[in-house]
Amino acid sequence: MTESVRVLYAREADLDVAEFRRVLVESGLGTTRPVDDEPRLKAMLSGSNLVVTARLEQPDRPLVGVARCMTDFSWNCYLSELAVSATAQKLGVGKGLLDEARRQLGPSVSLILASVPDAVGFYKRAGMATLPDAFWYRREY
Repeated sequence: MTESVRVLYAREADLDVAEFRRVLVESGLGTTRPVDDEPRLKAMLSGSNLVVTARLEQPDRPLVGVARCMTDFSWNCYLSELAVSATAQKLGVGKGLLDEARRQLGPSVSLILASVPDAVGFYKRAGMATLPDAFWYRREY
């Protein structure tokens, strides 16, 4: 992909599960997400109340990135996935998705996420601070 291709960012309420799956796989997150469990992927999308997409401005408008979030639109937003297809990585799409999610949320809502180890540098370069006091119960499957 060339850098001259324009990327369109938008909030999408009904993202197609096949497109979501494809971007997860192409981004590398497919190794840590249930990409072979379509009902679970559908549940992941339907349980998200903020899904921001990045699509190429081309006739077929292919999906190249997605940020999947849960938020109260008042205080906090948890970003579950930030996935960018390998062909669109290093073009600013991830930062664009973060910027659009923050625009949708407004300045009074914090954006929180747990990074995969390989992406920590990206989030630091994007200006996000690390949280030293974060906790979780790990999923069992």
